[in-house]
Amino acid sequence: MNRNIVLYPYFQLCRSLLFWQAAWFLYFESIVTAGEAILLAAILDLSTVMVEVPSGYFSDYLGRRVTLAIAMIANITGCLLLYGAGSFEMFAFAQILLGAGSAFASGTDSALLYDSLVAEQRQDEVAAQEARSWRFTYGALAVSAAAGGLISLGSVRPAYLLTAMTAFCGLALVCFFREPPHPPGQAPAHAPLRQIAVVLKRVQDRALLWIFVFAVGAYVLSHVPYVFAQPYLKETLAKAGFAAETPFVSGLIIATMMTVSVIAGAGVLALRSRIGTIGNLMLAMSMQTGLIMALAFLVHPAAIFLLIVRMVPDALSRPLILEIIHPRIESGYRATYLSFQNLFGRLTLSAMLFVSAWFAAGTDTVNEETLRTILPFYGTTGIVLIVLLSITARRSLKAL
Repeated sequence: MNRNIVLYPYFQLCRSLLFWQAAWFLYFESIVTAGEAILLAAILDLSTVMVEVPSGYFSDYLGRRVTLAIAMIANITGCLLLYGAGSFEMFAFAQILLGAGSAFASGTDSALLYDSLVAEQRQDEVAAQEARSWRFTYGALAVSAAAGGLISLGSVRPAYLLTAMTAFCGLALVCFFREPPHPPGQAPAHAPLRQIAVVLKRVQDRALLWIFVFAVGAYVLSHVPYVFAQPYLKETLAKAGFAAETPFVSGLIIATMMTVSVIAGAGVLALRSRIGTIGNLMLAMSMQTGLIMALAFLVHPAAIFLLIVRMVPDALSRPLILEIIHPRIESGYRATYLSFQNLFGRLTLSAMLFVSAWFAAGTDTVNEETLRTILPFYGTTGIVLIVLLSITARRSLKAL
């Protein structure tokens, strides 16, 4: 099991080398309409939604290792299809595969780490190990964003091919993982309906319910700038006459963003000791909401540097979210629960993106007017969520 713990960050590194991330929306928008490009983003999340809970159950029932192998195969195939795609239908099918790959990996990766730590009697290290993995993940995202942005100045297609190659390296690492043993005294996965019933019952735990709502909201708020960052950059750079350099600038922004996130993640435990878990989490969500509102009303070249803090809230919250969840969920339900949580996050984001696509209907590109219409909607949602979570935090504080 120690091998799993050692290899885990390197696996996350390989699956996080996404060279296409700096220009994927611009790539779609160059071939399909603005509304269809937003729909493709929604299709990615919607396909993940459809596979999310079944993949979690698959992981709990058949094992972490085979589930992660399926995830990497789906990612490789999706990237290869996007490398050669030329129509909305092909893009949509490739996005479905990438969504399935994300679903099979989400929850299963973290469950494999925690199960391995339990087997080694090192479960108290989960927050520290997740924080270490975070540094590998976002270091990879930073490097691939900068390199991918430079590559995409010519064409985005080679970036998808390169991503497929690094995903294959991730698949090779999966072959070296060992299936964690089932903890003694804990029930294995049940039949599907019984499994879901048990997971729903676990959500009744006060701490889990609060963190469930927080995690879903944080997922949506984190991904809003991700979806609209590239059209935002294109609009702002066009004002300075540098629209053609958008992929390169996007790559640099993402690389800087991930580097800042790595630095922030290194201090998450120290910050938690100062302001507490709830304070840490609410600070993270306030940063997410503030960024969205700033982007909504500051469509200006000087404001693009605000994007470098986009992943800091995730760095401050994710290790603590998992630290709260893992001890409260038995091994036989852990991946199902995390997939169930991710399901709601992605389903909520997909629904909101479909609404955004309706606002963008009839336009060839997402322009400044569209951004000023869409982004305040998400920002207001974040403010309401912060108020509700703050009101209920005190009752959950004892449980946490």
